[in-house]
Amino acid sequence: MKKYFITLIFIALAFTSQSQILITLLLGDKLNSDKLEFGLEGGLNWAKISGLETNAYRGDWNLGFYFNFKMNQHWYINTGLLVKSTLGAAKLTDNDLVKIGASNYKNIDDIELEGKYSQQMRTFIVPVLARYKFNNNIYVELGPQFGWMYKSWVEFESDIEGRDAIIKEYNNENINKIDAGIAIGTGYTLFKGTGWTIGAKYYYGFVNVYKGIPGTNNSAFFVKLNIPIGAGENAQKKAAEKAEKKRAKKEDKQMKKE
Repeated sequence: MKKYFITLIFIALAFTSQSQILITLLLGDKLNSDKLEFGLEGGLNWAKISGLETNAYRGDWNLGFYFNFKMNQHWYINTGLLVKSTLGAAKLTDNDLVKIGASNYKNIDDIELEGKYSQQMRTFIVPVLARYKFNNNIYVELGPQFGWMYKSWVEFESDIEGRDAIIKEYNNENINKIDAGIAIGTGYTLFKGTGWTIGAKYYYGFVNVYKGIPGTNNSAFFVKLNIPIGAGENAQKKAAEKAEKKRAKKEDKQMKKE
């Protein structure tokens, strides 16, 4: 029952994701406040699956939105949703294909076709990370990360007689839809802590990717860029107001001395 409940949550997020990104663009400055930062997140990730013969990472780009909840001067909770993201592995070997039950393509003479095999899994990703931000605007973060796989396939890419050929063999039924693990990262906020944030994160999953095949876990490196919508301008405005109040207070104090 718990599994179905979690699945329904991710399905709801899937249907609303595009509208949420549009809301981020249109109303981000309204949603941001002293205690909440809201904006777009995008970047690149390189993923692989342990327990396979291949050790190659597969690269792709990702896009979504994020929330930073401010607990105090240094502590934050970072969460959000990567709407477009792909996990998996590259350069699957013949033994890997046998292990996961995927096809190995051959020509009419029963000779293996030359090409590259990869496992690709379209996944919604939700991190829930405790973030500590230092006074120099560098941060570190740690916490759980969850994923919901909604489409997966083994892709065969080949050059056949001068023509690019791509074959997708869908294997959704062989893969666990729910993924969960631990993520750790670091980054830096630009413009004196009021603007864009660049960062990197490593994720390791605790759930087997393939049903009935233990030791097959997701892992991935993420390089990300967070773009607050309106928050930077608000923070700079408040900083200017604070500086003006400090200047006025100093002048008032000086006048009293005179």
